Amino acid sequence: MNTARHASERLMSWPSLTPGRAHCGAELGLGTGTQEIVHFHGEHEADVHLTRAMVAKLRPALLGSSAVRLRAGSGWVTVRLDMGSDIDLLATLVSAALQANGVPDIAPDGCTRTLPVPGAR
Repeated sequence: MNTARHASERLMSWPSLTPGRAHCGAELGLGTGTQEIVHFHGEHEADVHLTRAMVAKLRPALLGSSAVRLRAGSGWVTVRLDMGSDIDLLATLVSAALQANGVPDIAPDGCTRTLPVPGAR
């Protein structure tokens, strides 16, 4: 089962999110008019831009989830999508990200990984 596809289909129904290519090169990203909120890597992972402030606020809960990986100093978190409850968690984090992204990060950072850009060396 491609849980990322199920998650992206669910999130694409949200009127506040529009699809597009992710800045890191991931095939599918969703965002608002000004901010990338979530994008998908493969069939079982999504990165969510919570902002550093929101990550700090939610840190205890995020650390308690085996589906979430944090990167030191980053406003992005990775969610491993193995089952339906992980998609629910992703939806909750995307909702938090939509609220958090109204207040820009002091120093925005990139995705948890960088994919090679086709044709670039």
